[in-house]
Amino acid sequence: MARTHRGLAGRAVFVVEGTRTPFGRSHTEKGWFRDVHPNDLLGAVYRDLLERARIAPTVVEDLVVGCTAPFGEQSRNIARNAWLQEGYPPEVPAVVLDRRCGSAQTASEMGTALVASGTHDVVIAAGVEHMGHVPMNAPAKISELYGEPWTPRMWEQYDFVNQGESAELIADRWALTREEMDEFAARSHQLAAAAIEAGRFDGEIIPWDLDGELRVGDQTVRPGTTADTLAGLKTVFRNEGGKVTAGSSSPICDGAAGVLLASASAVDEYGLTPRARIVDQTTVGVDPVIMLTGPIPATHRILERTGFDIADIELFEVNEAFSSVVLAWQREFTPDVDRVNVNGGAIALGHPVGATGGRLLSTAVAELERRDAELALVTMCCGGGLGTATLLQRV
Repeated sequence: MARTHRGLAGRAVFVVEGTRTPFGRSHTEKGWFRDVHPNDLLGAVYRDLLERARIAPTVVEDLVVGCTAPFGEQSRNIARNAWLQEGYPPEVPAVVLDRRCGSAQTASEMGTALVASGTHDVVIAAGVEHMGHVPMNAPAKISELYGEPWTPRMWEQYDFVNQGESAELIADRWALTREEMDEFAARSHQLAAAAIEAGRFDGEIIPWDLDGELRVGDQTVRPGTTADTLAGLKTVFRNEGGKVTAGSSSPICDGAAGVLLASASAVDEYGLTPRARIVDQTTVGVDPVIMLTGPIPATHRILERTGFDIADIELFEVNEAFSSVVLAWQREFTPDVDRVNVNGGAIALGHPVGATGGRLLSTAVAELERRDAELALVTMCCGGGLGTATLLQRV
């Protein structure tokens, strides 16, 4: 790794802090956050980032927040609403964006671009999703009132399917077996349970008082999960010949996550401690039917632009929307699998879609420090046929 590598243009951008809430199951009776407003989730992330960095809220120059369902409780600019709710200065602007599952990672990309360009010096990039209060089927209900997002001209060009069928199409294309997908899902739960037991998430999760009990973990992790137990589950997206089950899919969750980004000058001025540098970032588009293959070309682009080989990268966070997504990515790049999702992933920890990118970035930075490693790649698939990727270098 002594070669000269290209990457992000402009000023250096550093991740100063990363944090998240616990991820709670989206359930009306049993969900941890069933009585919590999404403003409270995102507001907690804001507050914790400022406290960790020991900076005043007036230092922050912009709030960029991902959210895939910005209506109902998450409407009317939740990025700003959560900030104002916390009593922070109204002079700080805010924006909400939607790049489906990659929304929080795209918030980081936009925040990074603002800092790299010299537009701002300190930006909070975050994501929030309360899938219990604003469920995934909410857009369908809105469409009944205000119309469909897909026009006949789009349907003439693409035979759109749901993401579960896309996961099945990926399994077909890469000849993945049901057994492989179940084994990978079980691995996620086992690694996540071990990480929680060892306290490896303690430094990145905001302890949350839930019914008098302080939670520092995630609700959907199932210790003791095995491939054998998952083998008994029915497939859910195909009646015949299917391989994808609820067990090899990420659970619907509620949560928020974010990072604090800063320039070198801000690091010096405010006495901040940079933890990682954004080496490069990218977003790609792919076929919107198979949809979830974006991490593959996104990773290729990062490697091509920076000159690194896959073997140079010591950690990978590849979002586990479905087992097949990560397994197909592994087939393409043949990384050391012991470097991939080393503390489990979304299949176990949950996937509050607009927030997960923030968790992946925070987890990657923390694990780089824990292992005294240098490079980590975070990559995600996104609904509609998109893919995001960020290469981090520990400082």
